Amino acid sequence: MIPQFINRKEELSILEERFKTRKPEFIVVYGRRRVGKTELAVHFMTGKPGVYFLAGEKSNAENLEEMKSTMADFLKDKEFDMIQFETWVQLFKSFSDRIKEKTVVIIDEFPYLVNENRAVPSEFQKIWDMHLSKNDKIMLIIVGSSISMMEELLSSKSPLFGRRTGQLEIKPVSIFHTKGFLPAYSFDDCIRAYGCTDGIPLYLNHFDPGQNVFENMKNVFFKKDALLYSEADFLLMQEFREPAKYFAILKAISFGYLRQNEIVNHTTIDKSIISKYLQNLEKIRVIIKEFPVTEKKEKRKNARYIFADNYFRFWFRYVYPNRTLIERRSDIAFSSMKKTYNMYLGTVFEKVASEFLWETRPFRFNLLGRWWHKDNEIDLVALNNNENQIYFIECKWMNLSKGKVKKLLNELKEKSIFVDCKKDTKKYYGIIAKKVENKEVFRTEGYYVFDMDDMSKIMG
Repeated sequence: MIPQFINRKEELSILEERFKTRKPEFIVVYGRRRVGKTELAVHFMTGKPGVYFLAGEKSNAENLEEMKSTMADFLKDKEFDMIQFETWVQLFKSFSDRIKEKTVVIIDEFPYLVNENRAVPSEFQKIWDMHLSKNDKIMLIIVGSSISMMEELLSSKSPLFGRRTGQLEIKPVSIFHTKGFLPAYSFDDCIRAYGCTDGIPLYLNHFDPGQNVFENMKNVFFKKDALLYSEADFLLMQEFREPAKYFAILKAISFGYLRQNEIVNHTTIDKSIISKYLQNLEKIRVIIKEFPVTEKKEKRKNARYIFADNYFRFWFRYVYPNRTLIERRSDIAFSSMKKTYNMYLGTVFEKVASEFLWETRPFRFNLLGRWWHKDNEIDLVALNNNENQIYFIECKWMNLSKGKVKKLLNELKEKSIFVDCKKDTKKYYGIIAKKVENKEVFRTEGYYVFDMDDMSKIMG
């Protein structure tokens, strides 16, 4: 059976520590849809006294009644089940009075409650202030997939501001844990799978470990009844009222239009309003706004917008522009993707290389990112500001001969001249590639050289 719960040790450890405290806890858990929040919450609650409630897109009264029934089942209290509660405050007061040991209460998809009743944040403020904050036997966890709403609930304008005792943003699993989902895959194929699924557990679980990576891609993306064929549609329509403009922006970014003026020209969305759409996409973690890593004062004209999520990157590059073709001749659309996928993985490999450096820390640094200026660009630049050191790294999704490595290192040194840093800064250079010939020789010469043999050693 495919593992369903992988690489959440840190998050579980945090929740376990909070459960053991001798005080009430109010934890907010959020993250993009499909990232595994529910699995984490349920896994944490296993073996503990607790109530799990999944809020629905239904009336406030219906959600309140279902929550009461769930609590009554936990309490094994028929009298409690007979009470007619008119508010969430009344419900939680009565429940809080009845519990006799440390109890976990999880409300999943909390934003649904807010959508149906805008007074819910104020009600939960009262619940916490008047009742739960005085009961050291309660651990309340609210979970939500609408990142924008969850962060709004945490903001200074929210009635719940200052009430939480902790928060967790659940992020996709690392590339180095994809093998837990696909144990028979080589590291090459794990990267290929990561390039279209990112580290989203649900998507990785849709890959059949008995099929090769391209067979899986064909089955989960290039069939009109497949989940990942229509998933991006569903996610964006859940978040936005006018998705057409967001689709146009994401398509532009997927084809390399990364600056705001380029996106404006490609989409014809008015420049006076496009920043609002870009900010909304940032909020739900689909894209990120990026600046040259050495830039101390971020300048708007230097900003680039790139995908934060490989699933959306792939979908807008290969699925969205070809939906008519996929509906009629999916084999042609799939073959076209397969021909260019290796090139597409070049950008994905930069993200893999970045994760590798953060995971292994082969040298000390406190900042890592891309650098660019006019026509010059360096894939990764790492800064150690404490010791006045800078590292320039070229990333290549290809096998490199000894001669090619020398050429790339010389080009890297030439480009590094344009990077603004102090005169006495110590400069170091490196290569991260699919395969590097004679890498040990370059290491003895002081270069940082790594390939997938090094990366595969840290696969979880």
